[in-house]
Amino acid sequence: MRVGQARAVAADWVARYGRSVPGYRGAYFSGSTVGLPDDAELPATSDVDVVVVTDAPRPPAAPGKFGYREAVLEVSHMPASQLERPEQVLASYHLAGSFRTCTVIEDPGGLLRGLLAEVPARFADLPWVRRRCEDARHRIVSRLEALKAQEVSAPFHEQVMAWLFPTGVTTHVPLVAALRNPTVRLRYLRVREVLADHGLSELYPELLELLGCREWSAARVRHHLRALARTFDAAAEVSRTPFFFSGDLTAAARPIAVDGSQELIDRGDHREAVFWIVATFTRCHTVLAADAPELHRSLDPAFREAVADLGIGSFADLLQRAERVLRFLPRLWGTAEDVMARNTAVAR
Repeated sequence: MRVGQARAVAADWVARYGRSVPGYRGAYFSGSTVGLPDDAELPATSDVDVVVVTDAPRPPAAPGKFGYREAVLEVSHMPASQLERPEQVLASYHLAGSFRTCTVIEDPGGLLRGLLAEVPARFADLPWVRRRCEDARHRIVSRLEALKAQEVSAPFHEQVMAWLFPTGVTTHVPLVAALRNPTVRLRYLRVREVLADHGLSELYPELLELLGCREWSAARVRHHLRALARTFDAAAEVSRTPFFFSGDLTAAARPIAVDGSQELIDRGDHREAVFWIVATFTRCHTVLAADAPELHRSLDPAFREAVADLGIGSFADLLQRAERVLRFLPRLWGTAEDVMARNTAVAR
Protein backbone atom coordinates (compact mmCIF):
# COMPACT_ATOMS: atom_id res chain seq x y z
CA MET A 1 0.00 0.00 0.00
CA ARG A 2 1.17 3.53 -0.78
CA VAL A 3 1.37 6.11 1.99
CA GLY A 4 -1.22 8.26 0.25
CA GLN A 5 -3.67 5.36 0.13
CA ALA A 6 -3.13 4.68 3.82
CA ARG A 7 -3.72 8.34 4.61
CA ALA A 8 -6.98 8.23 2.68
CA VAL A 9 -8.03 5.20 4.72
CA ALA A 10 -7.18 7.05 7.93
CA ALA A 11 -9.12 10.13 6.82
CA ASP A 12 -12.13 7.91 6.11
CA TRP A 13 -11.93 6.49 9.64
CA VAL A 14 -11.80 10.01 11.08
CA ALA A 15 -14.84 11.06 9.06
CA ARG A 16 -16.81 7.98 10.09
CA TYR A 17 -15.73 7.52 13.69
CA GLY A 18 -13.27 10.15 14.90
CA ARG A 19 -15.81 12.95 14.81
CA SER A 20 -17.92 11.11 17.39
CA VAL A 21 -15.28 11.53 20.12
CA PRO A 22 -16.72 13.88 22.77
CA GLY A 23 -15.30 17.39 22.44
CA TYR A 24 -13.91 16.65 18.96
CA ARG A 25 -11.67 19.48 17.70
CA GLY A 26 -9.96 17.82 14.74
CA ALA A 27 -7.38 15.22 13.80
CA TYR A 28 -3.87 15.05 12.40
CA PHE A 29 -1.21 12.56 11.33
CA SER A 30 1.75 11.78 13.55
CA GLY A 31 4.60 9.28 13.71
CA SER A 32 6.72 7.71 11.02
CA THR A 33 4.56 8.67 8.02
CA VAL A 34 4.97 12.41 8.62
CA GLY A 35 6.97 13.90 5.79
CA LEU A 36 6.74 10.84 3.53
CA PRO A 37 5.42 11.46 0.01
CA ASP A 38 2.08 9.96 -0.96
CA ASP A 39 3.69 7.64 -3.50
CA ALA A 40 6.11 6.09 -0.95
CA GLU A 41 5.55 2.43 -0.13
CA LEU A 42 4.17 1.85 3.37
CA PRO A 43 5.94 -1.20 4.85
CA ALA A 44 3.74 -4.01 6.14
CA THR A 45 5.49 -3.51 9.49
CA SER A 46 4.30 0.11 9.79
CA ASP A 47 1.05 1.68 10.87
CA VAL A 48 -0.46 5.12 10.35
CA ASP A 49 -0.61 7.24 13.50
CA VAL A 50 -3.69 9.42 13.85
CA VAL A 51 -4.19 11.86 16.71
CA VAL A 52 -7.74 12.94 17.53
CA VAL A 53 -7.86 16.28 19.34
CA THR A 54 -10.53 16.77 21.99
CA ASP A 55 -11.38 19.33 24.60
CA ALA A 56 -13.46 16.87 26.64
CA PRO A 57 -12.29 16.73 30.27
CA ARG A 58 -12.36 12.92 30.18
CA PRO A 59 -12.37 11.56 26.64
CA PRO A 60 -12.99 7.84 26.23
CA ALA A 61 -10.03 5.53 25.93
CA ALA A 62 -8.43 5.77 22.50
CA PRO A 63 -8.76 2.65 20.32
CA GLY A 64 -5.00 2.28 19.87
CA LYS A 65 -3.78 0.03 17.06
CA PHE A 66 -6.31 -1.77 14.87
CA GLY A 67 -6.93 -2.88 11.32
CA TYR A 68 -9.21 -0.71 9.22
CA ARG A 69 -9.86 -1.58 5.61
CA GLU A 70 -6.43 -2.31 4.11
CA ALA A 71 -4.36 -0.38 6.68
CA VAL A 72 -3.31 -0.62 10.31
CA LEU A 73 -4.11 2.58 12.19
CA GLU A 74 -2.98 3.69 15.61
CA VAL A 75 -5.36 6.26 17.04
CA SER A 76 -4.64 8.28 20.16
CA HIS A 77 -6.34 11.24 21.81
CA MET A 78 -4.70 14.61 22.47
CA PRO A 79 -6.12 17.28 24.82
CA ALA A 80 -6.64 20.50 22.93
CA SER A 81 -5.13 22.33 25.91
CA GLN A 82 -1.68 21.02 24.89
CA LEU A 83 -2.01 22.63 21.46
CA GLU A 84 -3.24 26.09 22.36
CA ARG A 85 0.00 27.96 21.62
CA PRO A 86 2.74 27.35 19.07
CA GLU A 87 5.35 27.68 21.84
CA GLN A 88 3.84 24.70 23.65
CA VAL A 89 4.29 22.56 20.57
CA LEU A 90 7.73 23.90 19.63
CA ALA A 91 9.07 23.00 23.08
CA SER A 92 7.65 19.47 23.09
CA TYR A 93 9.89 16.86 21.53
CA HIS A 94 7.07 14.40 20.92
CA LEU A 95 4.65 16.97 19.46
CA ALA A 96 6.65 19.40 17.35
CA GLY A 97 7.53 17.01 14.51
CA SER A 98 3.88 16.48 13.68
CA PHE A 99 3.52 20.17 12.82
CA ARG A 100 6.68 20.83 10.83
CA THR A 101 4.62 20.11 7.71
CA CYS A 102 0.92 19.94 6.93
CA THR A 103 -0.45 16.87 8.70
CA VAL A 104 -4.00 18.06 9.30
CA ILE A 105 -6.82 15.64 8.50
CA GLU A 106 -9.68 17.75 9.83
CA ASP A 107 -9.68 21.07 11.65
CA PRO A 108 -13.22 22.43 12.01
CA GLY A 109 -12.26 25.25 14.39
CA GLY A 110 -8.87 26.22 12.95
CA LEU A 111 -6.84 25.17 16.00
CA LEU A 112 -4.39 22.99 14.05
CA ARG A 113 -3.95 25.32 11.09
CA GLY A 114 -3.11 28.08 13.53
CA LEU A 115 -0.14 25.98 14.64
CA LEU A 116 0.89 25.35 11.05
CA ALA A 117 1.08 29.09 10.51
CA GLU A 118 4.01 29.32 12.96
CA VAL A 119 5.55 25.97 13.92
CA PRO A 120 7.16 25.04 10.56
CA ALA A 121 8.94 28.39 10.26
CA ARG A 122 10.44 28.12 13.77
CA PHE A 123 10.89 24.35 14.07
CA ALA A 124 14.60 24.35 13.12
CA ASP A 125 15.57 27.44 15.13
CA LEU A 126 18.41 26.49 17.49
CA PRO A 127 16.72 27.70 20.72
CA TRP A 128 13.68 25.51 20.03
CA VAL A 129 15.77 22.52 18.98
CA ARG A 130 17.70 22.80 22.22
CA ARG A 131 14.45 23.15 24.21
CA ARG A 132 13.16 19.92 22.70
CA CYS A 133 16.42 18.14 23.49
CA GLU A 134 16.07 19.37 27.06
CA ASP A 135 12.51 18.06 27.09
CA ALA A 136 13.74 14.60 26.10
CA ARG A 137 16.53 14.73 28.69
CA HIS A 138 14.03 15.76 31.36
CA ARG A 139 11.89 12.75 30.49
CA ILE A 140 14.84 10.44 31.11
CA VAL A 141 15.63 12.01 34.48
CA SER A 142 12.05 12.28 35.76
CA ARG A 143 11.12 8.72 34.83
CA LEU A 144 14.27 7.15 36.22
CA GLU A 145 13.82 9.11 39.44
CA ALA A 146 10.26 7.76 39.57
CA LEU A 147 11.67 4.24 39.20
CA LYS A 148 13.96 4.83 42.17
CA ALA A 149 10.91 5.77 44.24
CA GLN A 150 8.96 2.68 43.14
CA GLU A 151 8.00 0.01 45.63
CA VAL A 152 10.29 -3.03 45.63
CA SER A 153 7.15 -5.17 45.74
CA ALA A 154 5.90 -3.95 42.36
CA PRO A 155 5.67 -6.67 39.69
CA PHE A 156 9.04 -7.26 38.05
CA HIS A 157 7.73 -6.70 34.51
CA GLU A 158 6.43 -3.28 35.56
CA GLN A 159 9.79 -2.43 37.12
CA VAL A 160 11.57 -3.42 33.92
CA MET A 161 9.18 -1.29 31.87
CA ALA A 162 9.82 1.70 34.14
CA TRP A 163 13.57 1.37 33.51
CA LEU A 164 13.44 0.40 29.84
CA PHE A 165 11.51 3.28 28.34
CA PRO A 166 13.49 6.19 29.83
CA THR A 167 16.69 4.31 28.99
CA GLY A 168 15.44 4.14 25.39
CA VAL A 169 14.84 7.90 25.38
CA THR A 170 18.63 8.30 25.30
CA THR A 171 18.25 7.64 21.56
CA HIS A 172 15.73 10.44 21.21
CA VAL A 173 18.04 13.21 22.37
CA PRO A 174 20.37 12.95 19.31
CA LEU A 175 17.41 12.30 17.01
CA VAL A 176 15.73 15.51 18.14
CA ALA A 177 19.01 17.40 17.76
CA ALA A 178 19.17 16.15 14.17
CA LEU A 179 15.56 17.25 13.48
CA ARG A 180 14.58 13.60 13.03
CA ASN A 181 11.41 11.86 14.15
CA PRO A 182 11.89 10.39 17.67
CA THR A 183 10.42 7.10 16.54
CA VAL A 184 9.34 4.38 18.95
CA ARG A 185 10.08 0.88 17.62
CA LEU A 186 13.02 1.83 15.39
CA ARG A 187 14.70 4.31 17.72
CA TYR A 188 18.03 2.46 17.92
CA LEU A 189 18.27 1.97 14.18
CA ARG A 190 17.51 5.63 13.50
CA VAL A 191 19.92 7.01 16.08
CA ARG A 192 22.68 4.79 14.69
CA GLU A 193 22.07 6.39 11.29
CA VAL A 194 22.02 9.92 12.70
CA LEU A 195 25.24 9.45 14.65
CA ALA A 196 26.96 8.03 11.57
CA ASP A 197 25.73 10.94 9.44
CA HIS A 198 27.31 13.42 11.87
CA GLY A 199 30.60 11.58 12.42
CA LEU A 200 29.68 10.58 15.96
CA SER A 201 29.34 6.81 15.67
CA GLU A 202 31.50 6.20 18.73
CA LEU A 203 28.49 6.99 20.94
CA TYR A 204 26.31 4.23 19.53
CA PRO A 205 27.97 1.24 21.26
CA GLU A 206 27.56 3.11 24.54
CA LEU A 207 23.82 3.39 23.96
CA LEU A 208 23.66 -0.35 23.33
CA GLU A 209 25.73 -0.92 26.48
CA LEU A 210 23.26 1.07 28.56
CA LEU A 211 20.47 -1.11 27.19
CA GLY A 212 22.54 -4.22 27.76
CA CYS A 213 22.56 -5.80 24.29
CA ARG A 214 25.88 -4.65 22.86
CA GLU A 215 27.21 -8.21 22.68
CA TRP A 216 23.99 -9.98 21.72
CA SER A 217 24.25 -12.28 18.72
CA ALA A 218 21.61 -12.61 16.04
CA ALA A 219 20.94 -16.17 17.24
CA ARG A 220 20.24 -14.90 20.75
CA VAL A 221 17.83 -12.24 19.50
CA ARG A 222 16.02 -14.85 17.39
CA HIS A 223 15.70 -17.08 20.43
CA HIS A 224 14.07 -14.32 22.47
CA LEU A 225 11.82 -13.28 19.60
CA ARG A 226 10.48 -16.83 19.29
CA ALA A 227 9.66 -16.76 23.00
CA LEU A 228 8.06 -13.34 22.62
CA ALA A 229 5.90 -14.59 19.75
CA ARG A 230 4.46 -17.30 21.98
CA THR A 231 3.88 -14.81 24.77
CA PHE A 232 2.37 -12.26 22.38
CA ASP A 233 -0.14 -14.74 20.97
CA ALA A 234 -1.17 -15.81 24.46
CA ALA A 235 -1.64 -12.21 25.63
CA ALA A 236 -3.57 -11.23 22.50
CA GLU A 237 -5.96 -14.13 23.01
CA VAL A 238 -6.82 -13.45 26.66
CA SER A 239 -6.58 -9.64 26.78
CA ARG A 240 -9.65 -8.08 28.40
CA THR A 241 -8.43 -5.42 30.84
CA PRO A 242 -7.88 -2.13 28.98
CA PHE A 243 -4.38 -0.66 29.04
CA PHE A 244 -3.17 2.30 27.01
CA PHE A 245 -1.05 -0.10 24.93
CA SER A 246 -3.71 -2.81 24.50
CA GLY A 247 -4.00 -2.03 20.79
CA ASP A 248 -0.33 -3.05 20.38
CA LEU A 249 -1.18 -6.59 21.52
CA THR A 250 -3.71 -7.71 18.92
CA ALA A 251 -3.66 -9.88 15.83
CA ALA A 252 -3.65 -6.72 13.71
CA ALA A 253 -0.54 -5.47 15.51
CA ARG A 254 1.40 -8.74 15.31
CA PRO A 255 3.09 -7.91 11.96
CA ILE A 256 4.55 -4.81 13.58
CA ALA A 257 5.52 -6.19 16.99
CA VAL A 258 6.77 -9.62 15.90
CA ASP A 259 7.33 -9.61 12.14
CA GLY A 260 8.91 -6.16 12.28
CA SER A 261 11.50 -7.43 14.75
CA GLN A 262 12.15 -10.48 12.59
CA GLU A 263 12.72 -8.20 9.60
CA LEU A 264 15.39 -6.27 11.52
CA ILE A 265 17.13 -9.50 12.51
CA ASP A 266 17.04 -10.86 8.97
CA ARG A 267 18.79 -7.80 7.57
CA GLY A 268 21.52 -7.80 10.21
CA ASP A 269 20.09 -5.20 12.57
CA HIS A 270 19.42 -7.68 15.36
CA ARG A 271 20.59 -5.49 18.23
CA GLU A 272 18.29 -2.77 16.99
CA ALA A 273 15.34 -5.15 17.52
CA VAL A 274 16.07 -5.76 21.21
CA PHE A 275 14.41 -2.66 22.66
CA TRP A 276 11.00 -3.40 21.18
CA ILE A 277 11.22 -7.13 21.91
CA VAL A 278 11.76 -6.45 25.60
CA ALA A 279 9.20 -3.62 25.65
CA THR A 280 6.58 -5.90 24.13
CA PHE A 281 7.48 -8.64 26.61
CA THR A 282 6.77 -6.26 29.52
CA ARG A 283 3.44 -5.23 28.04
CA CYS A 284 2.39 -8.81 27.37
CA HIS A 285 3.08 -9.75 30.98
CA THR A 286 1.14 -6.75 32.24
CA VAL A 287 -1.86 -8.11 30.34
CA LEU A 288 -1.24 -11.72 31.38
CA ALA A 289 -0.85 -10.80 35.06
CA ALA A 290 -4.23 -9.08 34.94
CA ASP A 291 -6.19 -11.47 32.75
CA ALA A 292 -4.48 -14.88 32.88
CA PRO A 293 -2.26 -15.20 35.98
CA GLU A 294 -1.46 -18.87 35.36
CA LEU A 295 -0.24 -18.09 31.84
CA HIS A 296 1.74 -15.19 33.24
CA ARG A 297 3.53 -17.52 35.64
CA SER A 298 4.17 -20.22 33.06
CA LEU A 299 5.55 -17.79 30.46
CA ASP A 300 7.46 -15.59 32.91
CA PRO A 301 10.74 -17.61 32.76
CA ALA A 302 11.20 -16.73 29.06
CA PHE A 303 10.77 -13.04 29.86
CA ARG A 304 13.20 -13.23 32.76
CA GLU A 305 15.72 -15.03 30.56
CA ALA A 306 15.62 -12.17 28.04
CA VAL A 307 16.02 -9.56 30.78
CA ALA A 308 18.83 -11.58 32.37
CA ASP A 309 20.67 -11.40 29.06
CA LEU A 310 20.49 -7.62 29.47
CA GLY A 311 22.30 -8.10 32.79
CA ILE A 312 19.23 -7.56 34.96
CA GLY A 313 17.86 -10.04 37.47
CA SER A 314 16.45 -7.90 40.26
CA PHE A 315 15.10 -4.49 41.22
CA ALA A 316 18.53 -3.68 42.66
CA ASP A 317 20.03 -4.31 39.22
CA LEU A 318 17.51 -1.92 37.69
CA LEU A 319 18.43 0.79 40.17
CA GLN A 320 22.12 0.37 39.35
CA ARG A 321 21.38 0.55 35.63
CA ALA A 322 19.25 3.65 36.12
CA GLU A 323 22.19 5.33 37.86
CA ARG A 324 24.44 4.43 34.93
CA VAL A 325 22.04 6.15 32.55
CA LEU A 326 21.89 9.25 34.74
CA ARG A 327 25.69 9.41 34.92
CA PHE A 328 25.83 9.11 31.14
CA LEU A 329 23.63 12.15 30.51
CA PRO A 330 26.44 14.77 30.37
CA ARG A 331 28.11 12.74 27.63
CA LEU A 332 24.80 12.35 25.82
CA TRP A 333 24.16 16.09 26.06
CA GLY A 334 27.60 16.87 24.64
CA THR A 335 26.82 14.66 21.66
CA ALA A 336 23.48 16.39 21.16
CA GLU A 337 25.27 19.75 21.14
CA ASP A 338 27.71 18.37 18.55
CA VAL A 339 24.81 17.20 16.37
CA MET A 340 23.14 20.61 16.58
CA ALA A 341 26.44 22.32 15.73
CA ARG A 342 27.11 20.05 12.72
CA ASN A 343 23.56 19.97 11.42
CA THR A 344 23.34 22.62 8.71
CA ALA A 345 19.54 22.44 8.80
CA VAL A 346 19.50 23.95 12.30
CA ALA A 347 18.97 27.70 11.99
CA ARG A 348 21.21 29.95 14.10
